[in-house]
Amino acid sequence: MKRAWTTFYRVLKAGFVNFFRNLSLALPAISVMTVTLFTSLFLYIANATFSNTINQINNKISITVYLTDAITQPQLKDFQKQVKELANVKTVEYVSKDEALAIYKSENAGNQNLLQAVDETSNPLPASLNVTPYDINKIQDIKNFLNKKQFIKLQDPQLGTSYSGDRKQAIDRIAKATTVMREAGIGGIAIFALVSALIIFNTLKMAIFNRKDEITIMRLLGAKPWFIRGPFVVEAAMYGFISAIVSIGVIKVMFTIFSSSLQASSLGLLDIGYATKFFNDHFWILLLAQLVVGLMLGILFSIVATARYLKLRTSK
Repeated sequence: MKRAWTTFYRVLKAGFVNFFRNLSLALPAISVMTVTLFTSLFLYIANATFSNTINQINNKISITVYLTDAITQPQLKDFQKQVKELANVKTVEYVSKDEALAIYKSENAGNQNLLQAVDETSNPLPASLNVTPYDINKIQDIKNFLNKKQFIKLQDPQLGTSYSGDRKQAIDRIAKATTVMREAGIGGIAIFALVSALIIFNTLKMAIFNRKDEITIMRLLGAKPWFIRGPFVVEAAMYGFISAIVSIGVIKVMFTIFSSSLQASSLGLLDIGYATKFFNDHFWILLLAQLVVGLMLGILFSIVATARYLKLRTSK
């Protein structure tokens, strides 16, 4: 056991010595890994912020089903119950004719001509159901349900539902845009992580190649492959550790500057206020995740690179 700890200490010490001895070679690797972790973390926070924005948009989009005046209470209750049972329906709110009239007068309080026109006739506004979906990408499923023959006769023949015409096109565009934003965020993280991984891998290969004479001597002296790999693993782990600290530090400074210098609370669809709060609320979890990812990247690619090199040397 004592011998194992002594060997582990030597590997650890060699890794630290190699790191500082080859600091000029380490800096590019740390820089690339820092950019990788920074971009991945920023895209993760941006994706969480976009998701929050998308949820807010979703909560404001609903389908209004205008009901015929001839509908009876039993028909209304049964219709409302069946709509609520749909998988994509979040809420169903009934608005009576009197409530619809009150809302209309409130929204047009400054237009006396419209108010006078309404007062001169009996209430012309229909009762309605406001249906809020969970996923606006699946609104058409609700529309298909409402278009069933037994439900069409319960709807106002002239108005039907609000999911038609220009409003339908607007909702469909929003749904498509939210899907693209989610996919772009996930795709951006995946692509950049892959490119950065290749760069880190090549950087580590270069470090191993520059020390090929040292490795050859160690092999001739009977050193085990894991003992040769050990210092490179430790060195690469330090790349990841330093990169994680630097990347999350830069993110913290960036959000501090943004939140204090920007007058507006949002930057396009990126709500700076929410992004800053999300980062601060999850700071320790994000820091731990950065450290784990940084260490794993360094260790994984150092193991792959050294194994590939040692395998090549052994085959000769």
